[in-house]
Amino acid sequence: MKLSTRARYGTRALLDLACHVSEKPVQLKDIAGRQDISLHYLEHIITPLVGAGIIRSIRGVRGGLRLTRNPKDVKLSEVIQLLEGDMRPVDCIDNPASCGRAGFCVTRDVWCDVTKAIDAALDSVTLQDLLEKQKRKETSVKRSA
Repeated sequence: MKLSTRARYGTRALLDLACHVSEKPVQLKDIAGRQDISLHYLEHIITPLVGAGIIRSIRGVRGGLRLTRNPKDVKLSEVIQLLEGDMRPVDCIDNPASCGRAGFCVTRDVWCDVTKAIDAALDSVTLQDLLEKQKRKETSVKRSA
């Protein structure tokens, strides 16, 4: 199981917005530049985040993007679900009827455990957690320079 660039870049874009949450709306081109992401690709990534109400798009000269919620209220699990869709490694986890072996398949038990672990890990991390880690890393890098 591998996350696509869509999920990775979307998470980085949200983290960038969280870093600038107290400022004026952030231009998408500025996020693209800071995060080294194609502006065209970023436009497509942002769309579902706006649609879900995590980000607000403000039009006009002083427009841009803003988070609509506090970073502590945005779970990574929600972001990944929006950008990746279903993260189940096999179909039979949510739909046992899709496989005639589901009732006695021990490997299905492993895939269920993997899914629970991934869900728990993503559900336990918020945008605020990422923001705090980012600040610690920046401080650490500045000290060692």
